[in-house]
Amino acid sequence: MKRKYNVIIEKDEEGWFVSEVVELPGCHTQAKTVKQLMERTKEAIQAYLETNKDISFSEKFIGVEQIEV
Repeated sequence: MKRKYNVIIEKDEEGWFVSEVVELPGCHTQAKTVKQLMERTKEAIQAYLETNKDISFSEKFIGVEQIEV
């Protein structure tokens, strides 16, 4: 069964794109392009799930807000 995951994408100081999978603590990767980043993120998710077969998905991602102060 396929499942959707929420991915946070940021760009670091050196120009690398970095992804973090919200529902999978510690699941992250980096790449020079967003396209490559998404490919690597899928691979990271698959590897994470293979090594953490007993993971539960009880938390629900609500969203991201941007606030200016």
